[in-house]
Amino acid sequence: MDLSSAHSYRLDWITSFVAVARHGGFSAAAKALYRSQPRVSSHVGELEHVLGARLFDRSVQPVALTPEGRALLPHAEEIIARLAVFAEVAGGADGALRGEVRIGMYPSAAAYAYPPLVRALRRRAPTVRTTLAEGPALSLESGLSDGEIDLALRPVLPLVRDDRLTYRRLWSEPLVAVVPHGHPLAGRGPVTLARLAAFPLVTMGEPAEGAPRQFETNLAFAEAGVRPEIAFETTQPQTLAALVRGGLGIGFTNALAMTTANCEGVELLPVAERHIRRHVAVWWRADRPESPLLPLVRDVIAGLPAPRLAEVADPYDPYDPYDPYGTADAVA
Repeated sequence: MDLSSAHSYRLDWITSFVAVARHGGFSAAAKALYRSQPRVSSHVGELEHVLGARLFDRSVQPVALTPEGRALLPHAEEIIARLAVFAEVAGGADGALRGEVRIGMYPSAAAYAYPPLVRALRRRAPTVRTTLAEGPALSLESGLSDGEIDLALRPVLPLVRDDRLTYRRLWSEPLVAVVPHGHPLAGRGPVTLARLAAFPLVTMGEPAEGAPRQFETNLAFAEAGVRPEIAFETTQPQTLAALVRGGLGIGFTNALAMTTANCEGVELLPVAERHIRRHVAVWWRADRPESPLLPLVRDVIAGLPAPRLAEVADPYDPYDPYDPYGTADAVA
């Protein structure tokens, strides 16, 4: 292996280049790196000089990668990823793993799972830190693909488009209807999807470029052969509850979302089609050099208890809705 050519490149040049590409500009990259903007600009300029190629088109705002920059970026990210693994292994020479894991979670999963995860890690690996990035399912997918987060707690649906992503299933939960007090469906027990479709609905979902992505709620109605009127879509359980409370529709979402929201003025109803469920998993990229921290954190996440959702389950249904899979399983 010839190491002499590596002497021409400085790591801080490569770090600044990747930061500008990830954050969309020199100012944002400087903030992320806690460096001055002139310093970041100088690093990129020096790298361009050594390479003999422009990496960014500075004539547009925000700055855009040139073809040469797009070709170089994945290699630069790979260098940083491998150095991170190197540093973590070196830092664990005394037997203690050290480092920071960036975890993305959708809001209701974060409210449920992140506090016990932090407590469990403090007991098991006190030198391992985590940072939380909350977002909807589609942004968590792009965060993993782009390397902005290391792990994601995300539903299995909508299906990911990046075949580099893999997952380990964690728990399953029912979907529920959300109706305002005094609604004709209130207090009447399990409700069928066909009955729900008679009313304007408020569902969990998010806009996507290109073809629409299929969430559990969309697929549930498609499987039942009914086409409801979707009055509103939101990624926030609290917003869904507020729309229902305001008489703008009845809600249809996963049970955990509503246990983390203020449900004053609304009632949760089990859905009669009990096989319609949300499956939640921990996700990561399978194609990158893996830090020894990631299996540790995944194991801690998998060891957390599944949500207990008795308050939204059908009390007359003997089916156990909490852990139909038994133990968490891995899917590649």
